[in-house]
Amino acid sequence: MKPFEIYIAYVSWGDEGKRRPVLILSEQEKEVSVFRITTQYQSKSAAVQSKHLMINDWHQAGLDKLSYIDASKIIDLPIKSVDAFPTGKLSAEDKQKLLDYLSKLSNSAREKNNPKPYPT
Repeated sequence: MKPFEIYIAYVSWGDEGKRRPVLILSEQEKEVSVFRITTQYQSKSAAVQSKHLMINDWHQAGLDKLSYIDASKIIDLPIKSVDAFPTGKLSAEDKQKLLDYLSKLSNSAREKNNPKPYPT
């Protein structure tokens, strides 16, 4: 598994779960770190929508319809819950858009933790 590839995986929450597309971020010995991919966007609040990135080249990514990367939380999954072969991968454009977004979030978090002093 390589970063920015898309796989189908079983994602659980509590006693429930479902098979859904996920974006691989990294692979460790027995688990993978992923972002969920969803088609549900329009009904979400503006705050939730702000943490979703549209996949422009969704067909190249092996998806059936317009989808969004849910970048609100990194999920760690057991490798055994992920299918053996990828459905596709992010295009160079979508990959760069995600990297830019994550960089912006990282910079914003740093500024909140280390606010710049007021000019004197």
